[in-house]
Amino acid sequence: MNRNFIGGEWVGGAGGDVVRRNENPSDVSDIVGVYAQADAAQARMALRAAREAQPAWAAGGIQARAAALDAVGSELLARQRELGTLLSREEGKTLAEGIAEVARAGHIFKYFAGEALRVRGDRLESVRPGVEVDVVREPLGVVGIITPWNFPMAIPAWKIAPALAYGNSVVFKPADLVPGSAWALAEIISRSGMPAGVFNLVMGRGSVVGEVLATSDEVNGISFTGSVSTGKRLLSQATQQLTRLQLEMGGKNPLVILEDANLDIAVECAVQGAYFSTGQRCTASSRFIVEKGIYSEFAARLVAAMKTLRVGHALHPDTQIGPVADAAQLQTDLEYVETGKAEGATLACGGELLRRETEGFFLSPALFTDASAQMRIAREEIFGPVACAIVADDFDHAMSLANDSPYGLSAGICTSSLQKASYFRRHMKSGMVMVNVPTAGVDYHVPFGGTKGSSYGSREQGAHAIEFYTTIKTAYTRAA
Repeated sequence: MNRNFIGGEWVGGAGGDVVRRNENPSDVSDIVGVYAQADAAQARMALRAAREAQPAWAAGGIQARAAALDAVGSELLARQRELGTLLSREEGKTLAEGIAEVARAGHIFKYFAGEALRVRGDRLESVRPGVEVDVVREPLGVVGIITPWNFPMAIPAWKIAPALAYGNSVVFKPADLVPGSAWALAEIISRSGMPAGVFNLVMGRGSVVGEVLATSDEVNGISFTGSVSTGKRLLSQATQQLTRLQLEMGGKNPLVILEDANLDIAVECAVQGAYFSTGQRCTASSRFIVEKGIYSEFAARLVAAMKTLRVGHALHPDTQIGPVADAAQLQTDLEYVETGKAEGATLACGGELLRRETEGFFLSPALFTDASAQMRIAREEIFGPVACAIVADDFDHAMSLANDSPYGLSAGICTSSLQKASYFRRHMKSGMVMVNVPTAGVDYHVPFGGTKGSSYGSREQGAHAIEFYTTIKTAYTRAA
């Protein structure tokens, strides 16, 4: 059994025998591993350990932090195929995607190893003669990190690495569906030279472990990625303790295709953005907004491309689209396919259960045409390989449709017009905009986040991560 990591020790689950068996969505007979499940008492134990360890970690020097993070990054890169295979077994990404995600996690740790050495402050003259003013950044304190199942290495990395780089201690609660990747990452961190208690892994139910993090006055900040409903619940709970929050809560991302677009590029962007990683990305394209002059041609070419996609076991070398992550998500996807039909959209391709050599959660990528902006399939985040195409009368209409969403994470446009691309970049109400590239797929050294219902709090990733994980202190000094 793989155990939790609390205060520098590997600890069994609640009562010693509460476990989760982790099954492979490509082959449900393949048990990836058995993982301990923590109870509330163990979550509180982890918080106490983090609270006790944090001051010494913050005072221990930036070189020690940088060295520890660099060591984690180096091991992730050295073991990317091994760990990528584990990731693909438990989450369902193709092996190529799993390996790439582990590599990305490694690069993130190495990036923040450098950032640990680059924390800047300011020295200013006071308006009062003889007084100096220093503005410095200090660690937030104890940070709770709650991550989703769809990127079980990369998302924990882009939260844990900056938290540690800036001198915080961490209590990490991964998604219950993917404990294997979280445990592997924690095991590497446990050997990186950090003092006991600086990093803690507590696997378990959100209703148990997450509840402790949200309601404890031992926590100074929580960084969360997950559903809107869970994010709102965290907001209502954590603000009672004045806990700082960073919430990433998904999207319903548009890809606008104009009549002047290169259709080869547009179809590539649509397929990559909507269907790779089985559509299980918060930045996935789920609304294709297409000018009427090319609507039929785009739809026909997209359907033709979709029919060539190879859906299968995540570890098979010719697979392009892996399985849906689990039975519950598969059922959600199928229910949305039926909803789209009932709403009057045309199921132009896919949306069918597929049989393969192994028993898994395989679904053919689905496209609805003749959709309207008010349909549920066009407004609600499905989080699967299901997208819809909506006709736009002209560019202004396309912009209106693209902005007509409670979400605002990522948005893309395919066009050869620099003028329209520039207008889109300025007026699209989203945190990230893409021009002739898929809506899904971002760099780790620049800010990540959205507007409206997609995000709450400061941005993740890159140099902007410091805004969440530190506080600012202003010091006034006059020589005696």
